[in-house]
Amino acid sequence: MQLPTVIVNFKTYESATGDNALELAKVHDKVARETGISFAICVQATDLYRITQEVSIPVFAQHVDPITYGSHTGSILPEVVKQAGAYGTLLNHAEHQLEFDVIASSIARAKDVGLTTCVCANTPEVAAKIAEFNPDFIAVEPPELIGGDISISSAKPEVVTKAVSLVGDIKLLVGAGVKNSQDTKKAIQLGASGVLLASGVTKANNPYEILTDLAKGLM
Repeated sequence: MQLPTVIVNFKTYESATGDNALELAKVHDKVARETGISFAICVQATDLYRITQEVSIPVFAQHVDPITYGSHTGSILPEVVKQAGAYGTLLNHAEHQLEFDVIASSIARAKDVGLTTCVCANTPEVAAKIAEFNPDFIAVEPPELIGGDISISSAKPEVVTKAVSLVGDIKLLVGAGVKNSQDTKKAIQLGASGVLLASGVTKANNPYEILTDLAKGLM
C-alpha cells in the first residue's frame, strides 16, 4: 500500500451497502487510477468478495475476530476474510471497541493469515499502547469529532503531533471530521501517513468530486 493514503470506511450506511457499496467502490478505484493517489476502503463482510473481484484498490474488512477454525458461530474468521480477497482489516473502531488483550490477539491472528491491520485509537496514549502490539497502521480518531464538520487536523493538531511522537515506527493515520483537501494536506504536514474517514464520502451527493478533492491534498 502506497503512502500517503486515504482509507474510507463504508460502515453500514445504505449508500455504502450491497449494490451501492460496489458502485461506491468503483468510484474510489476510478479516482485512484486518475490521480495516482493511494485509496483503500473498509466494507462489510458480506460485501467483501464481490467488491474485491471488481476493484484493484486495497479492500479492508471492518473487523475480524481472534478465532481459528471451529465452533464460533457469528464470529468473523480471519482466514475467510483473506480468502474473500481482503487486503487487511480495521480493528477497534469507536463503534466496535475491544479490550487491549483482544486487540493484541486480533492483530496476531490477522498477521497469521497475511492481513494488514489498521487499528483505531481515541487518544495518543491509547495509540501508544496499541503500538506495542505492532499493527501496520494506527488511526487516531477523537470520538467527539467523528462525523463532525471540523477535522482533527484543524480542531486538535496537537493530538496528531503527540500521537506521531508516541507510536514510533508505526504508520499513523488520522480521522474524525476529515472533509477536503485542506484536511488531508494538513494531516500530512503534521506527520501523519494518511487519513481515515467515512461520512464525508459515503454521505456525499457526489463522492467522485469529494474523493478527487481529498486526493489533491496529497499531491
